Amino acid sequence: MQITLIAGARPNFVKIAPVIHAIKKAQHDGKNITYRLVHTGQHYDQKMSETFFSELNIPQPDVNLGCGGGSQAEQTAAIMVAFEKDLILNPTDLVMVVGDVTSTMACSIVAKKLNTKAAHIEAGIRSWDLTMPEEINRMVTDALCDYFFTTTEVANQNLRNAGANSDRIFFVGNVMIDTLLANMDKFRKPTFFDEKQLMKGKYIVLTLHRPGNVDGENHFKILLEAIIEASCGVPVVFPVHPRTAKIIDSISVSPSSTSMQSLILTEPLGYHEFNYLVKNSMAVITDSGGITEETTVMGIPCITIRNNTERPETCTIGTNELIGTDPAAIKPALEKLFGGNWKKGGVPELWDGKTAERIVEILSELK
Repeated sequence: MQITLIAGARPNFVKIAPVIHAIKKAQHDGKNITYRLVHTGQHYDQKMSETFFSELNIPQPDVNLGCGGGSQAEQTAAIMVAFEKDLILNPTDLVMVVGDVTSTMACSIVAKKLNTKAAHIEAGIRSWDLTMPEEINRMVTDALCDYFFTTTEVANQNLRNAGANSDRIFFVGNVMIDTLLANMDKFRKPTFFDEKQLMKGKYIVLTLHRPGNVDGENHFKILLEAIIEASCGVPVVFPVHPRTAKIIDSISVSPSSTSMQSLILTEPLGYHEFNYLVKNSMAVITDSGGITEETTVMGIPCITIRNNTERPETCTIGTNELIGTDPAAIKPALEKLFGGNWKKGGVPELWDGKTAERIVEILSELK
């Protein structure tokens, strides 16, 4: 079987890496399975994309479609046009997409319009919030794909409810956790860790990038101020997403101001540095989805500034709690953390580091 793997943005690389490693292992074991790696170029910042190939031991892609920048519609169109040409020149048995970024949806559409089978890793997860571009990407992708590889039974049921046949749904676990567990011994202390005199368990990691939290300048500033005030002097380390950095500049947030002295702004970090930061933190405050999965496995308390999540198992089983987007909710959550009352959490079923092996075993048996 020939598989075309699609990677376009930072989360994709984390999810595609273990699949590549599992395919290579299957080839070594004599299985007839090959792959071609297509990078759509959706993320074009060095820290947000290219460094992941070296850190996660992923070979350079067979092609980079160079479709970075532009609006959602412009980027979707650019990826579709470029990938259609590539797929016509390089036909395949299966196009495999991961996650929920623009590339995921765009390449699924192209595959099906060219009568090529498609598979979705991380299928079936839902926030039911159509204001999120990712939710639209997930729904469109799952409406088109032939095979679904899922992280939880909740995702399985979502797919069944949408009409997917059970024989096309494969509960395999979480490929992000494959990467996390495989790389723990490679986590690397960021250079600023000692410079800022950070200590294990004595700081908080912050990540914010969703439009609802950062695009409204006044709301974003109030949110940051609420986090810093409620952290009571505990350092808050904020690796800043490129789109968020522009907004921070416009609202004149400066760690040198008296009210913001505990805020440490950094550039985006590589995978090993960022997860070192998370693993050794007191807690994480985020609006990301994938980070809530990683904190669950690492046993790190996680506060999510969102009204919904497509990963409910991180709340029902793991260490994550949704607190909504009202800045007033920050203080009670941190009081609970500082009071030692945060739940310990557990790890969901099949989040064991062997998900990619299960996926490749299934792929090798498909007709």
